[in-house]
Amino acid sequence: MDKIKMSEDIDHQRRRFFGTAAIGIAVAQLGLIGSAKAQSGETKPADLPEIKPGTNTSFASLKQIDAGVLNVGYAEAGPADGPVVILLHGWPYDIHSYVDVAPLLAGAGYRVIVPYLRGYGTTRFLSSETVRNGQQSVVAVDIIALMDALKIEKATIAGYDWGARTANVIAALWPERCKAMVSVSGYLIGSPAANEMPLPPKAELQWWYQYYFATERGRAGYEKYRHDFAKLIWQIASPKWGFDDAMFDRSAASFDNPDHVSIVVHNYRWRLSLAEGEPKYDDLEKRLAEFPVITVPTITLEGDANGAPHPDPASYRKKFSGKYAHRTITGGIGHNLPQEAPQIFAEAIVEADNY
Repeated sequence: MDKIKMSEDIDHQRRRFFGTAAIGIAVAQLGLIGSAKAQSGETKPADLPEIKPGTNTSFASLKQIDAGVLNVGYAEAGPADGPVVILLHGWPYDIHSYVDVAPLLAGAGYRVIVPYLRGYGTTRFLSSETVRNGQQSVVAVDIIALMDALKIEKATIAGYDWGARTANVIAALWPERCKAMVSVSGYLIGSPAANEMPLPPKAELQWWYQYYFATERGRAGYEKYRHDFAKLIWQIASPKWGFDDAMFDRSAASFDNPDHVSIVVHNYRWRLSLAEGEPKYDDLEKRLAEFPVITVPTITLEGDANGAPHPDPASYRKKFSGKYAHRTITGGIGHNLPQEAPQIFAEAIVEADNY
């Protein structure tokens, strides 16, 4: 792949994105410290009932539908005729990140859709011949196909990690389908060309798992130890989150999907130009490699104890041209922000939807 010339602004943004301190690999689980609070001088948060994180453990309704190349498993809550909110999970997590967010939004009148991404839970490929592809554009195409299958013209889309990136991609490439967005860690669109640039050693250390997945030993190790691997990532990414084994196990069951390892490994190898994407998505990736500005109303969130690689909010402010607010959530909130601070996440969605 030819290198794509980037502006100094994008280059500087990416350096700030990865320029945080390195994380120690062995991190002990700690108890939850304090309660989550949003630091912002912006609009008053939406008035939703208070909920304690971990109140709910399951969804009332789980469904399946053919959409694009997948048979998608998803949770649904709220009135069928309500304004739609789509909640997208990350790696290595699943729909249980939203087990407390969904009922809050459903109670406020929203139709809430929480899909398992490709390679997770009950989502399956319709054909054994389909490439097990994890590149950034294809996950967004999956969600557009799901919206089409469910006859959803437009939705407020929210997510973190892979889910935030997917929301970013939809907002950038299909703004007519995205009414508003809530994105943890802001602007996460990337490109293999941009990832060719080496980072300072401490920043590279944060991506140790990406380099592990680049090897066949890493693929085999993730296949064999995927639950232990995921728990380690949870501990590193949210060092102050007091999740218990039962909570982890509910999500870890999703990693038993037969395509999980292939999708995860392809995603991280594709980012490093070690695996090819599918040619039919080349045009979408070319557009994303220009780091398009997002025009839809957006609220970005960040936890004050996010142990995963994440950008400084100042580095992506200019990537949002519509109505915008950023909030840093205090109280020891880590990477899995919707599960650790469901009240604040749900309030952000209602607020962004009303921009």
